Amino acid sequence: MKDDSEHGDRLLLANRKARHEYEVIDKVEAGLVLLGTEIKSIRDHRVNMGDAYATIENDEAWLLQLHISPYPQAHQFNHDPLRKRKLLLHKNEIRRLRTKVLEQGLTIIPLDLHMKDNRVKVLLGVCRGKKLHDKRATAAERTASREIDRARRGRYE
Repeated sequence: MKDDSEHGDRLLLANRKARHEYEVIDKVEAGLVLLGTEIKSIRDHRVNMGDAYATIENDEAWLLQLHISPYPQAHQFNHDPLRKRKLLLHKNEIRRLRTKVLEQGLTIIPLDLHMKDNRVKVLLGVCRGKKLHDKRATAAERTASREIDRARRGRYE
């Protein structure tokens, strides 16, 4: 799989929908508490982050709605695909995230899953939802930059 991650590690899954639906204000990398069958499923790319989000409860960060498919060879030792997964963050990072979510009304969305030193990490984005006109403006900017790049390539060839 191609390595497009911002952190130089092996990218497992990117949440493209999040970058379209939300404006990313801040980013934080966190570890995940996973079971063995979940790790095997993630390495097989049997994971979906469609509606996943993070929340903070009792000074702990949790990742919800991350669907990790059951590992076929595990049989009765399998995990619940949509279980709550604990995020590993420092206390000051959790405090900072909590204040942004409570004061500014932002949401914590996972942007990607990647491997770092043989451990699964999640890149969390502190995000604000985009309105329809914001999405259109982003699409227009992307189209304009693509056309500029094409014109530059054509001129130098």
